[in-house]
Amino acid sequence: MVIGGGLAGTTAALALADAGLRVTLIEGRPRLGGLVFSFRRDSAAGELSVDNGQHVYLRCCTAYSGMLERIGAGHLVPLQERMDVPVLDADRMRLGRLRRTALPVPLHLAASLARYPHLSAAERAGVVRATLALKGLDPADPALDGTDFGSWLRRHGQSARAIEALWDLVGIATLNARAGDASMGLAAKVFKTGLLSAPGAADIGWSRVPLGDVHDTLARTALEKAGVRIALRTRAGAVTRQDGGWQVSVENGPHGTEQLTADTVVLAVPQREAHGLLPDGALDGKDRLLDIGTAPILNLHVVYDRKVLRRPFFAAVGSPVQWVFDRTDASGLTRIAGNERCQYLAVSQSAAQEEIDQPVAKLRARYLPELERLLPAARGARIRDFFVTRERTATFAPAPGVGRLRPAARTQAPGLYLAGAWTATGWPATMESAVRSGTAAAREALNELGFPQGQLPQEAA
Repeated sequence: MVIGGGLAGTTAALALADAGLRVTLIEGRPRLGGLVFSFRRDSAAGELSVDNGQHVYLRCCTAYSGMLERIGAGHLVPLQERMDVPVLDADRMRLGRLRRTALPVPLHLAASLARYPHLSAAERAGVVRATLALKGLDPADPALDGTDFGSWLRRHGQSARAIEALWDLVGIATLNARAGDASMGLAAKVFKTGLLSAPGAADIGWSRVPLGDVHDTLARTALEKAGVRIALRTRAGAVTRQDGGWQVSVENGPHGTEQLTADTVVLAVPQREAHGLLPDGALDGKDRLLDIGTAPILNLHVVYDRKVLRRPFFAAVGSPVQWVFDRTDASGLTRIAGNERCQYLAVSQSAAQEEIDQPVAKLRARYLPELERLLPAARGARIRDFFVTRERTATFAPAPGVGRLRPAARTQAPGLYLAGAWTATGWPATMESAVRSGTAAAREALNELGFPQGQLPQEAA
């Protein structure tokens, strides 16, 4: 039994079913996908398919790529041929680009960095020195987990401008924290893997269809074909040891409370929910799970009456705006009569602690003028719709010291395992971490049960 139908739970359920086990997947929501989902919105522009937030991945996210292929969604979530990130300086109104060549690491970024207009020549030289120092670090070193990335950057000569225009540009989006609030170990993992492991490691991919089409519809089809029984709108209330196996108390709306049994249970739920379900003695220092904080992500959705952005996305510096993506086609906007000229932009704001609870009117008053400053074509355009989605607990907080709080997949209770991006995958709270955690839980369960692991992917850095 797998409790939780997000990316971690879906991955674990598929891996266990593929190995020949009978699997039941329990999910409290009426859909799969966890925090990676879509919904329908009736707006002034018509009914839109809206993602709760902009999710991207990199070519180095091999576990997530494998999961996409497993559910038949690889072609719907393609990668760039080569990393190319337009970066707009709002103060100077100057466009720069971070893009790679086919040269070996680290030369693949040399030409781009040499021409990057948002840093001075001295700052660019300092970035090279810091990158070489970063290359020699071991992200798994516990000492790195105990310090913050911002302090390390300052010790290695990085100016406030370099941190804003380069290190935080990447780090906030991948870690969901600013450099001063992020574990050096997790930051080293992000930059070494994404920028220094292979020339194409940081090529960016994102879904060209609503996320629900991928992580609910296609995932559900793959699970059903694998023989997994899916129980939606079903919430686990208690997990207790019984007769060498496990009894799970579940609540299923009008059907009331039901007792289910299983030999093996995977808890693929957020850390606080896992804390409440774990029986006593299953995990040393169980209360440490409550010390793993959370971090929010805010997304602003704007529908214009005309095209205001020619690129599929861009990032900004010198502006409260972080990343902006064109979601026009994926939302179905242009397929609605009368909207052929309209454009839908999603503004993704990570590490949004200060704004996550601000009223929509205040966010609108701040960000619409800022988008007009960044995008001259937006000046004078009519706003067909403006709305906000908020994920207050979007990720675990990658604070210094979080590494010692993250548990492994195996618990001390036979047949009981943990999965979730917050577990000890070595990665920050990404879709890649979630998928790796599901694979790790399945691997531990299969080892204990003595099942052949078949095509279960092997863990890799």
